[in-house]
Amino acid sequence: MLGPTAHTDSFTRDKLPPFAEWPDINLDGFDYPEYLNAGVELTDKMVEQGFGDNTALIGNGRQRTYKELADWTNRIAHALAEDYGVKPGNRILIRSANNPAMVACWLAATKAGAVVVNTMPMLRAGELGQIVDKAEVEFALCDTRLMDELVACAKDSKFLKKVIGFDGTANHDAELDRIALTKSVKFEAVKTGRDDVALLGFTSGTTGSPKATMHFHRDLLIIADGYAKEVLNVTPDDVFVGSPPLAFTFGLGGLAIFPLRFGATATLLEKASPPNMIEIIETYKATVCFTAPTAYRVMLSAMEDGADLSSLRAAVSAGETLPAPVYEAWMAKTGKPMLDGIGATEMLHIFISNRFGDSHPACTGRPVTGYEAKIVDDKMNEVPVGTVGRLAVRGPTGCRYLDDVRQSVYVRDGWNLTGDAFFVDEDGYYHFAARNDDMIVSSGYNIAGPEVEAALLAHASVAECAVVGASDEERGMIVQAHIVLAEGFDPTPEMAKALQDHVKATIAPFKYPRSVVFIEALPKTATGKIQRFRLKQEPSA
Repeated sequence: MLGPTAHTDSFTRDKLPPFAEWPDINLDGFDYPEYLNAGVELTDKMVEQGFGDNTALIGNGRQRTYKELADWTNRIAHALAEDYGVKPGNRILIRSANNPAMVACWLAATKAGAVVVNTMPMLRAGELGQIVDKAEVEFALCDTRLMDELVACAKDSKFLKKVIGFDGTANHDAELDRIALTKSVKFEAVKTGRDDVALLGFTSGTTGSPKATMHFHRDLLIIADGYAKEVLNVTPDDVFVGSPPLAFTFGLGGLAIFPLRFGATATLLEKASPPNMIEIIETYKATVCFTAPTAYRVMLSAMEDGADLSSLRAAVSAGETLPAPVYEAWMAKTGKPMLDGIGATEMLHIFISNRFGDSHPACTGRPVTGYEAKIVDDKMNEVPVGTVGRLAVRGPTGCRYLDDVRQSVYVRDGWNLTGDAFFVDEDGYYHFAARNDDMIVSSGYNIAGPEVEAALLAHASVAECAVVGASDEERGMIVQAHIVLAEGFDPTPEMAKALQDHVKATIAPFKYPRSVVFIEALPKTATGKIQRFRLKQEPSA
């Protein structure tokens, strides 16, 4: 049963899936009081614990201590409740790039008891409208540099009544900032229940109408008290850097919740290109990095040219599966493992991961404390060790879609089905094969694209690649490789033949790419995920 609620607007609790469709939730070891406000836990409570003078956020040329962040968020929370009439349970959409002001707005809205919907700065009015309609969003906080699309969305919206501007730069000179400056630095946060929805995370899926995942106040702390504590061993001395947008739960966890939960420092980049991240790492001696394998390849090259990234103690790979050649090159260069892991918006964050002292190339690792996993067939029967099947997982977090019939597809028999094809080895380590819809079946053979990609990446001429299945009359599908060549190599038929021969010599010959397409750049999402569906839509070469 759900605990008490402080929401006077009961929309999110009313829209939770029926209990019969929930995954099994195991909260052993995650004990929180009935009343819990995650915004308070990550700011005021940290000040009470003695972290007030520690640097909490760095970004846009400014540094904020935990005391300054607590005061800042309390002022904004006052403004939201008193000047704009935000009620507990109201949904507040936030539109911004990664910067300290966005974090402050998220925390302030959470303190005010609102349900936050963080969104990507690149979304257009139509896409924002889908989110607003799904979550029935009445209020929006927007970086004044990004107002146009949201204002356009509001004009045609029957739900979005108020768009409030804040200054995402270091100047803090916009409507919300000016009102907040008149407020007290003390705020009596809404006494939300641990089972009150705090966050709606919209999935970054490529098809269909958007799905909103519902996460409680307790969930926001569970991912820190589980993965971040157990796997990353976060301490107040850590400095975080990374590329995932805060609009995605992966970025919100890795670049806000994890550092703030332990008195550490988060550095936030509006444009988190590899060169910008390298500069941050060198300037602030960052210790924990969250980014995609492609960015780590750039960092490896930068180290060859003299970049000093020796302060990094944890390199967490995300967005794409980590190819073994990148893992091995990083180990050889730094002597430190790269931590591959898998998470999902539905699960909030990472639930299977490698560990320090227990990591392997081309391996995702073992379940994080509190989670369990298994590999099943289409009928939910567990498959033998070493057999590729569907990944099923359950633990202290799990999928709860907001009023969505797809709940019964993601959750079956109490297990979350993530949409990934995996196998588990005899020692209990989980290995990624492909997304379920990315398995290539050619002449009856099951071929996992990432395995072919890893073979190609081991060749000196390949900078990046993505493998998809292409239709073929004779074989049903063939393996097609889209390749970005390294500098100094030419896209010739001879090069294609050399790469095909290389794959045949590296892995089982039937897996080689019968079609090789040379391209200048791979299509990617803002989190670094390769958009393979777009490659499948392009004509074969």
